[in-house]
Amino acid sequence: MISAQRYADAVRPVLDRLVDTQAAAVDRAAGLIADGLRRGGVLQAFGAGHSEAFAAELVARAGGLVPTNRLSLHDLVLHGDAPRDVLADPKLERDPAVAHQLYALAAPQPEDVFVVASQSGINGSVVELATLVREHGHPLIAVTSVEHTARVAPRHPSGHRLADLADVVLDNGAPYGDALLPLEGGGAVCAVSSVTAALLAQLLTAEVVRRFHQAGEVPPIYLSANVPGGDEHNLALESRYAGRLRRTA
Repeated sequence: MISAQRYADAVRPVLDRLVDTQAAAVDRAAGLIADGLRRGGVLQAFGAGHSEAFAAELVARAGGLVPTNRLSLHDLVLHGDAPRDVLADPKLERDPAVAHQLYALAAPQPEDVFVVASQSGINGSVVELATLVREHGHPLIAVTSVEHTARVAPRHPSGHRLADLADVVLDNGAPYGDALLPLEGGGAVCAVSSVTAALLAQLLTAEVVRRFHQAGEVPPIYLSANVPGGDEHNLALESRYAGRLRRTA
């Protein structure tokens, strides 16, 4: 029978397995991020569809890293010249051309590091953005379901998947199709990739901060804007990256 308790019971081993199996990859990814931030870079995070939740978990939140940007398909309208109705296309993330606009609008510097998240890792915008990131010499970290991406055909003309292009691949541990609980009549319910992606985002943050502390440096970390002094603290740190951090919904 489907229930909240059954989902909770199914999620726990997925999270435990992720922590055990992804420790080395998290360590490598955190090293790339910390090195980039020390050189004055910004962490650029992108996810389309529900993978946007991963990017949101890394960017502009209490207890998180200040030098971060969230790239989104909405940037085409908010920061570019695309009409609003372009976002009504349910297959927009499959269009490789979108990636060129997103990269240009982000205006990254050479020191910037990219993290790109996609459960399937096969859609055009995701793979094309990863291709651009590699061509411009940025370190690239992929967050994807290794099980899912291996079982589906790439939609990018190159035949590549996101995982094929990354310097480090973080497996989000989600199953093929994402949902955990099978239904008697077929199909499944209750996705898990957003839960595991949030965990991976915070594991990365913790490891980046650890590297700053080990080097005797103060990490650039946000305070909650809802505590006294939070706004002042955050604005002072953001001013170091004037013109490079976007803070749109």
